[in-house]
Amino acid sequence: MIAQRSPIPGGRWHFQHGPIDIVIGADGDEQAVAAAHEAAWQRFAGVLPELVSELPTLRRPVQGPCPLLGVVARRMWWACRPYHAGFITPMAAVAGAVAQELIGCYQRDGVARAWVNNGGDIALHLADGESLRVGLFADLADFDGAALRRTIAGSLRTDADFSVHAALPVRGVATSGWRGRSFSLGIADSVTVLARHAAQADAAATVIANAVNVDDARIVRRPARDLKDDSDLGDIEVTVDVPALPAELVQLALRRGEQRARELQAAGLIWSALLVCQREHAAVVADEAVGSVFA
Repeated sequence: MIAQRSPIPGGRWHFQHGPIDIVIGADGDEQAVAAAHEAAWQRFAGVLPELVSELPTLRRPVQGPCPLLGVVARRMWWACRPYHAGFITPMAAVAGAVAQELIGCYQRDGVARAWVNNGGDIALHLADGESLRVGLFADLADFDGAALRRTIAGSLRTDADFSVHAALPVRGVATSGWRGRSFSLGIADSVTVLARHAAQADAAATVIANAVNVDDARIVRRPARDLKDDSDLGDIEVTVDVPALPAELVQLALRRGEQRARELQAAGLIWSALLVCQREHAAVVADEAVGSVFA
């Protein structure tokens, strides 16, 4: 298994190495952007081996002093540290932490803006005066990957979008939910978080999505270990199916998630969040926050 890269439409790059699957785009001076892409590629090749070397520790709950050595591993641990009172391992921030590591290659003169999208967890670089528009799929059940591959520009109609401006303290966007590639304890279709850094957004999205939850016998849950034998969640039950629920239960779940999001916002851990569950949504926004516009 070796790291691979390939150019894709729109001047973007696709980097892939084992479970890490990343799309990168950048604008600015042609030579500066090319140099940044090459630097990102050189750094990318070493990320997975570094994480694998500390994988047993990365799968243990965050507690005590940080036991990790690698820069990405330590970033994962510190992003999850505020949530150590509950069960959380550094793996809750892995995608965001990897994206954050690569975006550093683009923070140079001549690169106006750049984005590293690691499976929906995104790190941003924005020079002064720049902005980026981010699209959101509120429910992955509606995502049509085949249609995406058929489009020349690689774009699809999204459920919502928002702009991130350089003046905002936001350089990370992450989404979590029970339909995603990672396990969730809750029933949110998606929780999208904007935060200062991508690793921070990733950990917070996981925590808030877990909080969007209710007890109902119709919700199907199974031990994480039964679904993936090396899961860091072990015997903790995760959500595998959520039927249509009564409106009052959906609203209750959203209120619980919204309360958790507001706690994190008050603690300075997130900037804004959008929570979606069965076509209903709740938003936690900051003053002068980016706007969300539903289709």
